[in-house]
Amino acid sequence: MLFNLLTSFIDQYSFLNVFKYLTFRTGLSVITSLTIVFLIGGPLIKIFSEKMISGPIRRDGPIDHIIKKTGTPTMGGVIIIIGIISSTLLWADLNNIYIWTLIFVSMSLGLLGFTDDMLKIKYKNSRGLNAKLKFLGQLIISLFALIILINYSDHEYLYNLYFPFFKNLIWQMGLFFIPFALFVIIGSSNAVNLTDGLDGLATVPVMLVALSFTLISYVVGNTIFSEYLKLQYIPDVGELSIFCGSIVGSCLGFLWYNAPPAKIFMGDTGSLSLGGSLAAVAIIAKHEIVLAIIGGLFVLETVSVIIQVISFKLTGKRIFKMAPIHHHFEQKGWAESTIVIRFWIIAIILALIGLATLKLR
Repeated sequence: MLFNLLTSFIDQYSFLNVFKYLTFRTGLSVITSLTIVFLIGGPLIKIFSEKMISGPIRRDGPIDHIIKKTGTPTMGGVIIIIGIISSTLLWADLNNIYIWTLIFVSMSLGLLGFTDDMLKIKYKNSRGLNAKLKFLGQLIISLFALIILINYSDHEYLYNLYFPFFKNLIWQMGLFFIPFALFVIIGSSNAVNLTDGLDGLATVPVMLVALSFTLISYVVGNTIFSEYLKLQYIPDVGELSIFCGSIVGSCLGFLWYNAPPAKIFMGDTGSLSLGGSLAAVAIIAKHEIVLAIIGGLFVLETVSVIIQVISFKLTGKRIFKMAPIHHHFEQKGWAESTIVIRFWIIAIILALIGLATLKLR
């Protein structure tokens, strides 16, 4: 919005050329979303607390959660999404179809998560939206996003899958792209949701993934850097760095309130939206496999649940004391802050490995 307005006056005021630089606008995006979350975070938390907008704690989860976390307001994802969308609308090129695709995914999955959170609050249980309906909602939203990309973007490499560490290993997926992309968006959305079980646990890894894809989007959309790094150059993808920057700023601001002990939880409103949005960024930038590396912590959490369910159904025994795996370590006696910080360290290492794939080809 501001970008399109300001650049229309470049002929009269040459200093406005600075707004054409992606790096400058990305920095503004981070600062803007951070500021917005700081400004609205406190008042909204106060409102949520007064209105008793707090989700019930899992009765099958760790016992101390019921004692320590009961009464903490949820749906903090509303704060994050407001920061992301506001900053993106201000500083991104609104003529870019990829930006509108990401806004659609972010808001739609956020609304789905909001519905899930509201049902948990209304009926005072941790089940929320029926699992089948929730999956159907994710499927429809993801499918619409793909329809937008397929029909309204000029993305000629959309159907390709690029493998890290290899310069010329490319799989042209054809129609298999659709189920693959659906799996990435829905899987990522649910993976972040599963990880969001301890104060600040999901927020920092999401921020690290977004920060990594801020860089990836920029180099993929830059002819010089993409050629130097032997990456496929994709026109207009650099604009995604504005959206990713807004996620970084929003999550950084939210962490102020979400750090242990959390004053508010992001809830499904935030986790579903963030996970799906990052997946959409990876699909557009054609770095889906790198997303699995950088977001490896989310993969680990999801796999732990899958293993636990399969093991119990086949043998009647559980591999972990409790799933997702962060609860397993809680049951072993690890302090919550210890688990969170150690998982953050793992997320940092995975982000560095993922970024290393840009050069190691």
